[in-house]
Amino acid sequence: METGDGADGPGGPDAPGMQFGCASFNQDSTSLALGTKTGYKLFSLTMVEMLDCIHESETPDVYIVERLFSSSLVVVVSTAMPQRMNIYHFKKGTEICNYSYPNSILAVKLNRHRLVVCLDESIYIHNIKDMKLLKTLLNTPSNPSGLCALSISHSNSYLAYPGSATIGEIVVYDANNLNTVTMIPAHDSPLAALAFNASATKLASASERGTVIRVFSIPEGLRLFEFRRGMKRYVNISSLSFSPDGQFLCASSNTETVHIFKLEQLGPSGEDETGTWTAYVGKMFSAASSYLPAPVSGMMSQDRAFATVHLVTLGQRNICTLAMIQKLPRLLVATADGQLFIYNVDPLDGGECMLAHKHRLFGTDDDQDEVAKTEGSEVPGPVQTCPSYAATAALPASGPVTATLTGYSEDGGAKKGEVIPEHEFAAGPVCLDDENEFPPINWCRGGTGGGQARPS
Repeated sequence: METGDGADGPGGPDAPGMQFGCASFNQDSTSLALGTKTGYKLFSLTMVEMLDCIHESETPDVYIVERLFSSSLVVVVSTAMPQRMNIYHFKKGTEICNYSYPNSILAVKLNRHRLVVCLDESIYIHNIKDMKLLKTLLNTPSNPSGLCALSISHSNSYLAYPGSATIGEIVVYDANNLNTVTMIPAHDSPLAALAFNASATKLASASERGTVIRVFSIPEGLRLFEFRRGMKRYVNISSLSFSPDGQFLCASSNTETVHIFKLEQLGPSGEDETGTWTAYVGKMFSAASSYLPAPVSGMMSQDRAFATVHLVTLGQRNICTLAMIQKLPRLLVATADGQLFIYNVDPLDGGECMLAHKHRLFGTDDDQDEVAKTEGSEVPGPVQTCPSYAATAALPASGPVTATLTGYSEDGGAKKGEVIPEHEFAAGPVCLDDENEFPPINWCRGGTGGGQARPS
């Protein structure tokens, strides 16, 4: 999942006891893809109280399903043929293309410029316009979970993947210019999760220990922030995700707690400029840390979670993302037992997030009446602007909303702020809902053929 770029979502090709094989949020968290034993489903995430299933397929045993933004392009990999990637135009019900690889596919990442396929010890980079194989990164360190992250920015198309199987080293690769940008020594233990912010200026990482989350500048690779998820126990962090404006970072794991961290810049002197009691205590800790052993002082200087969520289910893999839904900031958590939780987030005061709604991703949702309803969410209407994630605290909870998306403008598509219908692209490099389709429907002999990925 892109939004969440943990190992491989809640489950995988060999995950025992899973009711479904995978779940992933699309690149801008406007839809959720779910792979099950009987097929895959795509849900629209434009409303809090209503989960709209926009497509359902009978492809069995799907363990990877990725949708390209809100287009009709969807990538599917099933356990029946784990070495083959199928690309579909789901609105037309046609196969655009399929590609086969030497070994099982562990992850697929998409943006409007590149399609990346990750195997255990190799990575394939395709041009999404025509699926031409541009580069093969061979003999990469063993990566059995398929951990990688691809930025969604068209102008800065960066790929991050483990540079070592034994320590937390990150390789940052320029997928546009096809060259390595930097190598980041991020953690002492192997990596567990990676995520870019929307503008590809920051990269968050967590290791298998799961106690510390770090944020680095891109492309320089300088450490900007360090957050402590917990000190008492090691956990398996399954996903990291930035808010749309990059001011918040959420992290979920196999514990009951989801953490949201706030990326606050310090003043020119390096200290918090606010005169609060918390700031005063923080300065006292900083002063005392110079007299303490390094491990202790390090823990004191690291920030705590700005907001938290306590899930009712324990020990399950899940993925999380931060999104704007109906003009308000939300935290979304999809769990391995087939549920989607939507929480309200207070971007000013943080604290414990309130549950807004809970949805069952398959079967009958019998718990709708137990969940608090979001005020004013029943009133449809037009949305004129898209405020930042953090600036929404002052907005009223009620107001006109609609199931539309703001035009994507980084690559010369729709003008900034233009509202375009859901499931359509702005005019530009990719448009999968009109007669002038791009990528073209005849990539591989009318969409019925396939290709064999070969090293370049």
